[in-house]
Amino acid sequence: MATIAGAADAERFWQRMAIGLAVFIVFGFAQFTARGFVDPLRAPFWVHLHGAAMLGWLALLIVQPTLVSRRNLVLHRRLGWVGAALALVIACLGVFIGAMALVLHRQPPFFTPPFFLALTAVESLVFGAMAAWAIRRRRATDWHRRLMIGATIVVLEPALGRLLPIPLMGVWAEPAVTLCQLAAVAIVAAHDRRTRGAVHPATWAVAAVVIAERVAISLLAMTPPVIALAARLAGG
Repeated sequence: MATIAGAADAERFWQRMAIGLAVFIVFGFAQFTARGFVDPLRAPFWVHLHGAAMLGWLALLIVQPTLVSRRNLVLHRRLGWVGAALALVIACLGVFIGAMALVLHRQPPFFTPPFFLALTAVESLVFGAMAAWAIRRRRATDWHRRLMIGATIVVLEPALGRLLPIPLMGVWAEPAVTLCQLAAVAIVAAHDRRTRGAVHPATWAVAAVVIAERVAISLLAMTPPVIALAARLAGG
């Protein structure tokens, strides 16, 4: 009985973590729209498609631990492949949307075109890679669930960009975003210490990916090929 209760508590943590990330992301976009910073009706259809896919991803992230706690593993596995398809759509559309934002001059004015191109491309590809890694490790439940949460932490940046005063933060914007993402990883690390006595290797891996991603974005934005491609897309 104690083992079953412990397993149920573990699933509740992952569900709460998923709910917390989902609420944070949805709130970030909703408040930005409510404050009149964007007109959803003027957004291209592919932006809405990307948003719908992301909402589907967040919904699955919440539902999947519930299915595990109820021992409905058949449906859990079926929905897992739906999640894999959504991850592919999100990653591909993320890269496309970043490029088209430059073409249509829709990128945030506080980002340079090379940085915005590197940001959207790297973030989308890392999200897709993390989701693929999680699916590959689906039989190792401890790795699988942490990598799935990690993939979602990777794409917290767009919500953070709509909540933090990025235009006023200057050079501190990137470190602030990184620290916020690592704070989410720290919640998982605290759970690891409480339940396992030590931080799980997968949690360390997620933290390393978050840091490497932010460094890669900054470095790529300064490379001549990315600068030239961004200028070409922007019509410069």
